[in-house]
Amino acid sequence: MDQHTLRQSAGAKRNRKRVGRGPGSGTGTSAGRGRKGQGKRGSVRTGFEGGQIPLVRRVPHLRGFKNFMRVEYQAVNLDTLAERFPAGSTIDAASLAALRLIDDVKSPFKILSRGETALSIALTVNAPRISESAKAAITAAGGSFEETAPADRTPRNRVHRRKAAAAAGTGA
Repeated sequence: MDQHTLRQSAGAKRNRKRVGRGPGSGTGTSAGRGRKGQGKRGSVRTGFEGGQIPLVRRVPHLRGFKNFMRVEYQAVNLDTLAERFPAGSTIDAASLAALRLIDDVKSPFKILSRGETALSIALTVNAPRISESAKAAITAAGGSFEETAPADRTPRNRVHRRKAAAAAGTGA
């Protein structure tokens, strides 16, 4: 088989339709673009609704909404820590990254307690976030923990901030 003897199989190659060649071309005078309007004269991106709020933004819970402020924490379970670390060791981002339990030293992670499993060894844990059940399990085993970035419970909404301030009695 030589390059000059190669042939395409039947139906694999089709000539492209040449549009915009007048009324005798078979595509009509408007070349398949319809009559007057923005679609005839220029290009309109997919999903554009003429300046109206698109469906994707009108109904964000169906699809299309992604909170760009969300911080995705990697989960690390206490039973995994008990398997991988000896008793009395200090657990932080560097030690977890060295054992490939998290992706990177700078990536945020959260220590979780899987089910009702009790921690059998004492550990010192330094983590950005620790769940309440994991805190209880660490202290019950005789270990200690330090939460470096506890959860921010500040309401984002102005109305909720006013209600919280009124309940606290500051009157902001």
